[in-house]
Amino acid sequence: MKRILIVYHSQEKGNTRKMAELVAKGCRLVENVDVELVNTNESRVSIDAAEKADGYALGSPDYYSYMAGGLKQFFDDICLASWSKRTVTHKPYVAFVTHGGGGSAIDSIKSLARSLKLEQAAESVVCQGEPSGDAVEQSIQLGRALAEFVTRA
Repeated sequence: MKRILIVYHSQEKGNTRKMAELVAKGCRLVENVDVELVNTNESRVSIDAAEKADGYALGSPDYYSYMAGGLKQFFDDICLASWSKRTVTHKPYVAFVTHGGGGSAIDSIKSLARSLKLEQAAESVVCQGEPSGDAVEQSIQLGRALAEFVTRA
């Protein structure tokens, strides 16, 4: 069984939570994939969970063209864990962002992912406001692409 860890930050409106749930739905379309969702606004990600994961889906709202602090904390945590020889880097990932008129926070996620040697498994999805229309299908396909990627490895 392959494991995907969906790490995201979501608050009041819940747009990023809705997108994370759509990504999870896409992951579950692939057999032999277990999915765990962690909202960094509610709890910190366990390094054990990060180490057991075969891939990550990383999501955030756009806060002044940068990711949310909770997701940045996840990157900091896996960086420190990698220095202790924990197997938390060199894994596939996908990224998603919700925004109210910007969307460039996706660049900060991709930049930190590259610096931690994470491999982008599919093109990122950026959604303005609540996921609807094409964004719903793109989010589901993002999850499916990650799940297919980790099951091939």
